[in-house]
Amino acid sequence: MNSVDWRIVAEVVAALALLIGLIRLTRPLQEGQGRGPAQVVTEVGVAVALSAVLSLIRVFRMPQGGSISLEMVPIFYVALRRGAGTGVLAGLVLGMVKLVLDPYVVHPLQFLIDYPLAFGVLGLAGLFPGIPLVGVLVGGALRLLMHVISGVVYFASYAPEGSNVWVYSLTYNATYMVPEVIIAMIIMVFLGVGLGRGRGRRAAHARRV
Repeated sequence: MNSVDWRIVAEVVAALALLIGLIRLTRPLQEGQGRGPAQVVTEVGVAVALSAVLSLIRVFRMPQGGSISLEMVPIFYVALRRGAGTGVLAGLVLGMVKLVLDPYVVHPLQFLIDYPLAFGVLGLAGLFPGIPLVGVLVGGALRLLMHVISGVVYFASYAPEGSNVWVYSLTYNATYMVPEVIIAMIIMVFLGVGLGRGRGRRAAHARRV
């Protein structure tokens, strides 16, 4: 009997989760619906679960942590759809989930910077609901900044002797963060229609109320 290729299984599960999650998140908001706390909590839960699954599917993984995946997309989406506050909450929860699924901790403060803070700032993309690509770029840049600071403070010993630790940390973290942000921006272009539709319906309902 052939052994199971768990990578293929994981990719199939991730693809199904992505499809189901995006269908759930992009469902047009009906008049008078989708604005309550229960709906928001549901969407945050879906986004976090989806991000957690996608974080397990990596193009490659860096030796001191960091990898390329689609994990940021659901957080960006819910932030742009529901606002920065909801997005930050979703990012904070994702950071804690990732700590459980794939921990790389060398110091308590490094844990705070690389997990809750690094993923929480992704939610600030919600400050730019009308220009999603700018939101993704800002959120991704802030996450990169968190990892760079963590690298300088807690992983400086990995830098080649005589090199600038800031340059080393920036280069190391940008190696996976830049491609991941670019991929997220491309995906958000295709999801932008759903974002616009949701905002338009909410705005129209607010005017009628």
